[in-house]
Amino acid sequence: MTKEKTLYTCSECGGSTPKWLGKCPHCNAWNTLVETVAAPAMGKNRYGSAQHVGLNAAQPVAPLYAIEATEVARTPSGIEELDRVLGGGIVEGAVVLIGGDPGIGKSTLLLQALDALHRAGLPTLYVTGEESGAQVALRSRRLGLHQSQVNVLAEIQLEKILATLEATQPAVAVIDSIQTVYSDQLTSAPGSVAQVRECAAHLTRAAKSSGVTIILVGHVTKEGALAGPRVLEHMVDTVLYFEGDTHSSFRLVRAIKNRFGAVNEIGVFAMTERGLKGVTNPSAIFLSQHSEPVPGSCVLVTLEGTRPMLVEIQALVDGGGPNPRRLSVGLERDRLAMLLAVLHRHAGVACADQDVFVNAVGGVRISEPAADLAVMLAITSSLRGKALPKGFFAFGEVGLAGEVRPAPRGQERLKEAAKLGFSVAVVPRANAPRQPVEGLTIHPVERIEEAMEVVRGLT
Repeated sequence: MTKEKTLYTCSECGGSTPKWLGKCPHCNAWNTLVETVAAPAMGKNRYGSAQHVGLNAAQPVAPLYAIEATEVARTPSGIEELDRVLGGGIVEGAVVLIGGDPGIGKSTLLLQALDALHRAGLPTLYVTGEESGAQVALRSRRLGLHQSQVNVLAEIQLEKILATLEATQPAVAVIDSIQTVYSDQLTSAPGSVAQVRECAAHLTRAAKSSGVTIILVGHVTKEGALAGPRVLEHMVDTVLYFEGDTHSSFRLVRAIKNRFGAVNEIGVFAMTERGLKGVTNPSAIFLSQHSEPVPGSCVLVTLEGTRPMLVEIQALVDGGGPNPRRLSVGLERDRLAMLLAVLHRHAGVACADQDVFVNAVGGVRISEPAADLAVMLAITSSLRGKALPKGFFAFGEVGLAGEVRPAPRGQERLKEAAKLGFSVAVVPRANAPRQPVEGLTIHPVERIEEAMEVVRGLT
């Protein structure tokens, strides 16, 4: 591969200069020059050469109805929870980006998946840029992957990685991590914006042209976002995030983007001595085991992707001072303040002089508004010191006018709760089923005042 000339291009005006300057000589803007590679002088750029086939072959213009639509073939990874997040399995030629905090289990999960795929008969390749081959082998021993046949390459130079992919022809390859890979075409250090963008683009084109599935491991910033340019997430087909506290044994893998499946789908794992194991009943994680009902606790049926899950919402209302605190863990703090105002205005429950603390058990993060009703009932239960009845749950969005709005896929939520032995529900009237659910007493409500009256009658 011929070495190409490096230029520095201004992100404001598009002008270029052969060396880096603090100020653009064309538009006088400061700190806008970004390292790029000059196109070769043969009438086509470096992506048009034989080594770099485009993402898709050129096709004639055709109406949409005339284009044949075929189902995407999927290969199970051998890990059921990972397949759920990916949309059913691994897709040929797809590029997956997975990020998460250091030590949360990214490399562990991928090494387990590669070993399962290889045992199923697929050739695999694990490219490590952060560890030596001996360190990867040591981890495989700890995970119980004895006599593993997964091929390992300790390399960070892009050109050598691409040559190995072409020579070995793996079905699935893992690049751990994209921030350690560098190209000879650029002079900047690995992990820089230019290197991450260029290396990811070359690997994506290699995946599309050869049909190999490439999984990129990405670093995250201290705010929790994927490090590097945002275009990295646009290039790939699927973006997965590892969530969870490193001090807890449970991990969540969430799909933020997926061209081959549902977004916001989650997989639940438990970290064990033998690596990550899928959790078949995640609702058990997010429900505290109380021998008797306690004040301030309400069970919510939330929806994560296509999976309904039961999560316990806990609230503590305590006497505050002149500046009462509002603190929520796993829920939006601004929405908590709004719900307290609605609770006061429309249900007559005043918490203006009280400290209010709300927590979602198990470290799960709930962003859907269907949690509103359960949060308000938990707060009221704590304020009055009266526990909700055993087997009680609720869900529903509450508006500023006090109305209780329906939640999507309410029937599935009700069936999941009934399956786990819950017996009493307060739900939006629009979510009330036409046919009764066996073992479940449902109280449909239209306003928050009605919900409070129902709860008073039950307690």
